[in-house]
Amino acid sequence: MEWNDVLNQFINKNLVDIIISNPRNKEMATKIKVRPVLLQGSLYFQATSYVGKQVRHENFDEMMIRKKLTEWMEKDYKQAQFVMDGQSATVLSGKKGNQTIKYKKDSSVRRIQAPLSHNRAKRYILEEGTAVPFLVDLGVMTKDGKVVRAKYDKFRQINRFLEFIEDILPRLNQSKKQKIIDFGCGKSYLTFAMYYYLKVMKGYDIEIVGLDLKEDVIRHCQELAQSYGYTELKFQVGDIASYAGAEKVNMVVTLHACDTATDYALYKAVKWDADVILSVPCCQHEANAQIKNEQLEPVLEYGILKERMAALFTDGIRAQLLEACGYRTQILEFIDMEHTPKNLLIRAVKGDFTKESEKRKERVTELENALSLELTLHRLLKEDGIIKD
Repeated sequence: MEWNDVLNQFINKNLVDIIISNPRNKEMATKIKVRPVLLQGSLYFQATSYVGKQVRHENFDEMMIRKKLTEWMEKDYKQAQFVMDGQSATVLSGKKGNQTIKYKKDSSVRRIQAPLSHNRAKRYILEEGTAVPFLVDLGVMTKDGKVVRAKYDKFRQINRFLEFIEDILPRLNQSKKQKIIDFGCGKSYLTFAMYYYLKVMKGYDIEIVGLDLKEDVIRHCQELAQSYGYTELKFQVGDIASYAGAEKVNMVVTLHACDTATDYALYKAVKWDADVILSVPCCQHEANAQIKNEQLEPVLEYGILKERMAALFTDGIRAQLLEACGYRTQILEFIDMEHTPKNLLIRAVKGDFTKESEKRKERVTELENALSLELTLHRLLKEDGIIKD
């Protein structure tokens, strides 16, 4: 059996899956899984790439998936496993492009194909059907555990946030009490979810403080926490910039803190030497008012593009500054674009200060100079001596 014979045999609606593995380059996805899906009644093939802890999805029609599979096996990967009910094929690709193909047609090879649906049932950390008290009181769930249709996006957002928490669990010391600050907690959907997941579900010894300026919201959240018996979940009225209620914090969360409030929260986190930082920035007005660059002016003259570019540069510089302070930093998608344009999450975990950290600082300075920027986080870190010119 030749390569084209394999494609002809397996690339159809009866395919169970294809696993592409053993990359030639460490920077490639560790594996790619391909399965058939139906999109608006047409057959496509979804390729799921696994890069570190990130998972990416792309959909291809039959012609394009054949082309992609051929490219992957000629250039990037050494092995592919094709599976259909009752048959399989293993393809091994050599350095010179030569291939060894082992085809097997045997009743012992049995794999049940999942229904051709683009949106398979997803396993959520907080599962639908199990009533969670705070989700009921916050109007996300009914008393029998059903998700309220109008709040389903919020339910997905909460679970997505908990997935980010799940990823950083190894960074939290389960043998010692961990203090967590949630700056700008608002109605505290995610604050309650964080406490429920870490304390109730995972058994961590934690103390969480939710901070916000709205007295009535804080009062209501405190009443709810007390009614659930969440003794280590506290809510306080306060401002991020002036907060001085802790000497050491293990994790800092700041979601949709407006404009430079995010910078003050990140600065506090670095000053506390926090192990984990989770931040969803919002309303990056500071850079929008400052940004100037002659080469970029053809784009910057359009207000909406200037606003978006200013926001992206702001968050990129924030991430680089955290790297300069010894944090390993990622910028991740928080929730789907159709729900809100404010969909980027900065996740930083404490690492070691290296020579690369010093280079990051220099690059930030060069970029700010090129764009005529002087951003608050950089200024705060310099004034405190955490970053030196």
